Amino acid sequence: MPKKRSGGGLTGTQQAAKFLGVSVLAGAVLAGIALPAFGVLGLAAKGTVEGFDEIPANLKTPPLSQRTTILDKDGGPIATVYSRDRTVVPLTDISPYMQKAIVAIEDSRFYEHGAVDLKGVLRAANRNAQSGGVSQGASTLTQQYVKNVFVEEAGDDPDKVAQATQQTIGRKIRELKFAIQVEEELGKKKILENYLNITFFGQQAYGIEAASHRYFSKSAKNLKLEEAALLAGIVQSPSRYDPVNDTEEATKRRNTVIQRMADVKDISQAEADKAKKTEIDLKVSRPKNGCITAVKGAGFFCDYVRKVFLTDPAFGKTQEDRAKVWNQGGLTVRTTLDPQAQESAQESIKSHVYKSDEVATALSIVEPGTGKVLAMGQSRPYGGGKNETYMNLSVDEDMGGGAGYQPGSTFKPIVAAAALEQGIQPTQSYASPYQMDYPSPVQTCKGPWSGTDKVENENESEVGPYGMKEATAKSVNTYYVQLISQIGVCPVTELARKMGVERANGQPIQQVPSITLGTQEMSPLTMASGYATFANRGTYCTPIAIESITGPNGKEMDVPKTDCTRAMSQKTADTINTLLEGVVEDGTGQEAGLGSRPSAGKTGTTDFRLAAWFVGYTPNMAGAVWVGDPAHKKKMVDITIGGQYHDKVFGGAVPGPIWRDAMSGALDGKEAPGFNTINIPNPEKDKDKGRDRDRDRPGNDNGDNGNGGGNNGGNGGNAGEGDGNNGDNKPDPGQGPGGFTGDPGADNGGGTFPDFP
Repeated sequence: MPKKRSGGGLTGTQQAAKFLGVSVLAGAVLAGIALPAFGVLGLAAKGTVEGFDEIPANLKTPPLSQRTTILDKDGGPIATVYSRDRTVVPLTDISPYMQKAIVAIEDSRFYEHGAVDLKGVLRAANRNAQSGGVSQGASTLTQQYVKNVFVEEAGDDPDKVAQATQQTIGRKIRELKFAIQVEEELGKKKILENYLNITFFGQQAYGIEAASHRYFSKSAKNLKLEEAALLAGIVQSPSRYDPVNDTEEATKRRNTVIQRMADVKDISQAEADKAKKTEIDLKVSRPKNGCITAVKGAGFFCDYVRKVFLTDPAFGKTQEDRAKVWNQGGLTVRTTLDPQAQESAQESIKSHVYKSDEVATALSIVEPGTGKVLAMGQSRPYGGGKNETYMNLSVDEDMGGGAGYQPGSTFKPIVAAAALEQGIQPTQSYASPYQMDYPSPVQTCKGPWSGTDKVENENESEVGPYGMKEATAKSVNTYYVQLISQIGVCPVTELARKMGVERANGQPIQQVPSITLGTQEMSPLTMASGYATFANRGTYCTPIAIESITGPNGKEMDVPKTDCTRAMSQKTADTINTLLEGVVEDGTGQEAGLGSRPSAGKTGTTDFRLAAWFVGYTPNMAGAVWVGDPAHKKKMVDITIGGQYHDKVFGGAVPGPIWRDAMSGALDGKEAPGFNTINIPNPEKDKDKGRDRDRDRPGNDNGDNGNGGGNNGGNGGNAGEGDGNNGDNKPDPGQGPGGFTGDPGADNGGGTFPDFP
């Protein structure tokens, strides 16, 4: 059966049906809230037909989604994020011109009728019946407000949005009943205020305040007549009347609004004529949303904060619950970010590694004793452009990072701490030959490990016996292989877990002795937090990024606090602090030294020089720096980084100076406490001391191309490290005996333990 007559118009039956549809709405109003006789014409809810008076009259108004502001620890802005850019303002902060303009063009009898304008319904019915189409609507501002509530509740779900906006009599009837409730409960002025705050004005702007800033870079209370008319005109069709993309069409619509204001006596005709002659003068503020707008290079920290919110059950039982709260917005999130530390970190990164370099760097700084993340940055900026990335190189995979990077010899202090916890003395000496087989079998948590892998030191002159202090300062591989073989793998992995040191991909650390050389992939934040345990004299504190959150209602939300637990004894931690001070003072980490400020740390360089590290700390800050190829492909040999050529990259030469400069600025003006240190005798040996460069994996590089000789064979392999000898005769900056007798700590809270035998 054809839908139209031969002349192209609707049939008489169809015209009657269309008129009847509008009449149904009028009848609903006249009948109050009873419409059982016309239920068959209208609302289908979940597949069933309901009568008008069966529709629940309690309109649940969802909180309006607003922008969320992320602040640093001092209250300075980091970034603004939002699902919908909106700032809710009271009616008193909205220009009277704007109030009059929206009423004039959308519902000129707004203050005269109830929830539904019966005259408007009948007028629309007559016009539509005459035209054979829908040439005129009849929705009041109250009804439009109700519809916008449904849209807001639908969020970003396209199916729910379609249901909230579908052109059916059923939806109109539902709007009618809720409009009646709203009129009774709120009153005209509050409805107008809510309407102006919820309505979409195009260009990602929701609500009049956001729209005023978007188009005119001013507050809604300062809108002039012609500006208010322009914005009021946009509401009917934000894309068609967009003044940014179609000034001519927007001007016509604006002038229509101005004339309508004159017709209803809101302004004089003279005012209208003058306003219509005024050219549109936009001062557009582009949308600024998301972590890409973060200051001081804090985009990745901003994204980390978002990830923390979305993954922590403290903010909602399910992922969906947490996402709903975040997208609703209106939050003020005060974080742990230290603006001084963040700025210093980014300046150091920029000066040492360029964003266009073949490799990248990432740095994280945490506060021992609190777990607060003070800084987080990387050389490749946050974004999707050239030499940019959205991957946070500082964090684990489940928090927006990658699968992590082998930490190399920066893992050795964890092995040393596990040994001390097992009763091994720091004076423990091993033969530590230049090359040796892994001792076999070695006990693990799952039983004995057996293998035939080999391990080598930096060069052939690096031969023991060594004690723990000198072996740590020089990063002697064969010493640490013997150490983990004596105590077993299980105590090491257990201590690592207590220190929060876990693999970036979420998998458990493998039960193989080669972990002593840093073969399991970690993230910089993990390593910084783990080393903060040493600085905090053996107590590990989980990292936190959020100090407080204030909701849109002005109330503070509960936020997770750091969880501090003892991972090792104070004596063990103090011993490690003594060992790692030696690394900075006389060992592989001299280029990372902070001068007179006490510091400790460890270098690391991984197999084939795919990554280099420096992880270090003072008693009040701990930081980890990684340099390498995020794709694990580029070997750092014959490479230019930050404009400086390197024949081979090792932990002390690139990550070390980045850490030094970042920490120096971050700690500037802050107290400089010392460590509680001990005296560890270091017997002198009448032999060549060997080189002190960080070479923490097997493979002799004497004059070779720096590719290392890592043995990656069975049972977890030996990935080791590779700070090889370049084949020159230059004195190494780390050359020297490396012995020291401890810090007297007279006036800085430091102290000493009795000497070890």
